[in-house]
Amino acid sequence: MIPKIIHYCWFGRSPKPKLVRKCIASWEKYCPDYTIIEWNEDNFDISSAPLYVRQAYEAKKWAFATDYIRLRILYDNGGIYMDTDVELIRSPELLLNNRVYFGFEYDYRVASGLGCGAEKHAPILLELMAMYETKPFILPDGSKDQTWNSLKETEVLTKHGLVPDGHEQLLENTIHIYPEEYLHPFRWGDKAPRLTEKTISIHWYDHSWWDNYLVTRLFRSKAAYKYVMYVLRAPNRAAIHLMGRERYARLKKRLSGNSK
Repeated sequence: MIPKIIHYCWFGRSPKPKLVRKCIASWEKYCPDYTIIEWNEDNFDISSAPLYVRQAYEAKKWAFATDYIRLRILYDNGGIYMDTDVELIRSPELLLNNRVYFGFEYDYRVASGLGCGAEKHAPILLELMAMYETKPFILPDGSKDQTWNSLKETEVLTKHGLVPDGHEQLLENTIHIYPEEYLHPFRWGDKAPRLTEKTISIHWYDHSWWDNYLVTRLFRSKAAYKYVMYVLRAPNRAAIHLMGRERYARLKKRLSGNSK
């Protein structure tokens, strides 16, 4: 059983914006008997972390450093991890009955930043951490390895039987994968969350990991960018409305050449 601990990371020592404060307040509201721990420079030793993490931290890419740190924290302590742009809308008590859990981000990939949990010393966490222990964040040409953690995590979990189709799964009788409606009811570009009676939390997509140069130059703000993307994705939303989300996902896979 997963212990009643909520972990989150806040590196860089900057003030917490309104959205972050709102999300943390929701954890306090729905988890009054949980221990909530903020991990930062004072209680996590960056110097002992793999090169990938140290370089990401030095580049002030806190979110990429956290991709590894969240796994290490859960392995060492057990509990629930949530990114600081995840808002609870009901108690996560149901999730504690697992040994390990993750959630689908879209129908074809799993993402730990949506919220994930594990018992202390869960073996799958070691395997996920290993992805960061032999590679640098700063590549030989000076660019940054900003590969989404969800792609890496999905690749590993697929080796343990994950079928990237968005459906609820229990891998090796240990790793519970939840459908989108539980932890990811709000897709990037959506106008509003698609809440159901099963929804536990909402990931609001702060995207603090971005290099914001193009966004600020072309759109002046993230809000303007999100509006433009919402408009451009109108055909996708229309297709989902007409075909249904599952048929649309199957068609998208066929068109991309991925028939698995």
